[in-house]
Amino acid sequence: MDRLGSSLPQTVSPISLLFLPLLLFIITTTKITTAFNLSTITFEQGYSPLFSDFNIKRSPDDKNVRLLLNRFSGSGFISSSYYHYGFFSAKIKLPSDNTAGIVVAFYTSNVDIFEKNHDELDIEFLGNIKGKPWRFQTNMYGNGSLSHGREERYRLWFDPSKEFHRYSILWTPNNIVFYVDDVPIREVARSQAMGGDYPSKPMSLYATIWDASTWATNGGKDKVDYKFEPFASEFGDLVLEGCAVDPIEQVPSTNCTDRTAKLVAAEYAAITPEQRKAMRWFREKYMYYSHCYDSLRYAVPLPECVVIPSEQELFKDSGRLKAAQKIKFGGSHHKHRRSGSSRRKSRAKVASGSNQQAAV
Repeated sequence: MDRLGSSLPQTVSPISLLFLPLLLFIITTTKITTAFNLSTITFEQGYSPLFSDFNIKRSPDDKNVRLLLNRFSGSGFISSSYYHYGFFSAKIKLPSDNTAGIVVAFYTSNVDIFEKNHDELDIEFLGNIKGKPWRFQTNMYGNGSLSHGREERYRLWFDPSKEFHRYSILWTPNNIVFYVDDVPIREVARSQAMGGDYPSKPMSLYATIWDASTWATNGGKDKVDYKFEPFASEFGDLVLEGCAVDPIEQVPSTNCTDRTAKLVAAEYAAITPEQRKAMRWFREKYMYYSHCYDSLRYAVPLPECVVIPSEQELFKDSGRLKAAQKIKFGGSHHKHRRSGSSRRKSRAKVASGSNQQAAV
């Protein structure tokens, strides 16, 4: 910090000072992103179509795939195996302009096998009206704990429709970490108090694009406008690390003890001090809702919540940003909440490829 400061000109404009924190963050995260050495696979090596094959476009080398949404259907793919813990990652580029009502999801789940007590880890990108940025949320469900939504919602420090960025989910016996470009944005550390709320059954990786006009943008006021179809989300540099198992018998295809140990020992499984600084920066600048600070919803924070005073002071009792913070974010945000039954219905409709895929 001192070295960088000493290299600045003697006269610095107020505008330059406003961008200094962002500059420092970029410098920091540039160093972080060089740490991960990931092995990518082709689509054929790890995935298969989930629904609407006609809206799935694979590149000639099979290393990239485009998922399309049009007036007929959305589309999606799924990992060919179930994994008992793993690292799931892809570089993703989202549709641009006029994306109201669209959801692009990158998530793990076993709802097809364990309908009443499924596990799930979500990254969901929420489209917006023209001129407004994409937003996204992370969520976690364990053992069918649908009554306890664990949403956090954020904006990004870049335009995710302009170029590819990496999004990842790490799931180990000890913790869950969500990454954006190798910057950890959320960690859930397993504790005894969580009990069955911590995901513990084998899950598949899903990627989908679908019409969520009933809730995704401004509480359903702004819907998908199909005169701008097709809407394309692109996926590349696909990564699947973990132990493949039978989801019912949970019989591993290889030695899961060794694979899990390798997973836990990987660089992306340990958050360094530098990464924790980056995570704090992101959460204080770009998170606009957290269930951990929603005391109206949960009088007592859920067991995995770690209340950080510097974060907590940014939010109202509803878990949403205070008015002064909304101004810094460039406007207010609309909170969405869906019941567990609605969520299950929406997942079922996505899997069936129905054109009516929005939650009801």
